[in-house]
Amino acid sequence: MSTDTVILPTEGSGPDATRWRTGARRMGLGLMVPIAERSAFGGTAGFAEMLAIVRRAAEVGFDVVWFADHFSTPTPEGETQRGVWECLSMVAGLAAATNDMDIELGTLVVCTGFRNPGLLAKTAETIDEISGGRFILGLGAGWHLPEYDMFGLPFDHRASRFEEAIAIVTDLLRTGASDRSGRYYQAAEAFNRPRGPRAATGGPPVMVGTSGERMLQITARYAEAWNTVWHADATAARPKLEALARACHAVGRDLDSIIKTAGGNIAGDGYTGTRPDPMRGSTAEIAARVAAFADLGFRHFVCGLDPCTPDSVTRFGEVIAAYDALP
Repeated sequence: MSTDTVILPTEGSGPDATRWRTGARRMGLGLMVPIAERSAFGGTAGFAEMLAIVRRAAEVGFDVVWFADHFSTPTPEGETQRGVWECLSMVAGLAAATNDMDIELGTLVVCTGFRNPGLLAKTAETIDEISGGRFILGLGAGWHLPEYDMFGLPFDHRASRFEEAIAIVTDLLRTGASDRSGRYYQAAEAFNRPRGPRAATGGPPVMVGTSGERMLQITARYAEAWNTVWHADATAARPKLEALARACHAVGRDLDSIIKTAGGNIAGDGYTGTRPDPMRGSTAEIAARVAAFADLGFRHFVCGLDPCTPDSVTRFGEVIAAYDALP
């Protein structure tokens, strides 16, 4: 498939922002949960530690907990690369352990280059079943070359590969079937059964994290939601919104029909430096800086707390209370 080929959603499989669960807040709040070695946790969080963080996040009022998908994460030159737990396995386990909670779990973001799109759709459907309909599938094309090299995965034509992958994934999640023959991926009368709790409404919502022009146009064709990270203040996100608006115009998508999400790192007591360029300030100042994203039309904000432990999440509950009290 040439890089100019446009893949359109199959009939009945288009994006629908009503799949994104909304709460009483003008802009929902999410927490990035540490999943790598030498992370903002202050070390390596295991399943028990992550579960404790998720439970505390639900208690203080977060709407979603988010998990990164990597084989390794970038480190300064000369330092050993940081390993990462497998994202979807961890999310599935945490979903099963939190069925007594009203908190969603999402990926920020799953790299389509790491998995066959059919397997990815089946995994997402299964996690949505385990979670009782609390899963958000965030997708991306990947960017960290060493992760691809370590397992011999192709790094070329990532946008084209992503376009073929998301077409198959959204077919399978929204209609339960896909029949596509692409240059990189194929689905030959493929079906997705059994279905999870949201089969009748098109399965879990799909979010894409990206900033590139072509990837934004793919997002506008396929996704319920879009994400941009990491921003220390709302003004830095404005150009990203403008780029999304241009992409929507190019493909004939109503900009208001996409759920816009952003994220920013936030320094707390005992800042480890793992999460760079953080917001800093008093409880009221941080609450106001987060709220500024809502003023731009963002519907969800992902907090990258540093440090991120059960205790730091508890302390951040004061910021959430201040944020909720804002007019």
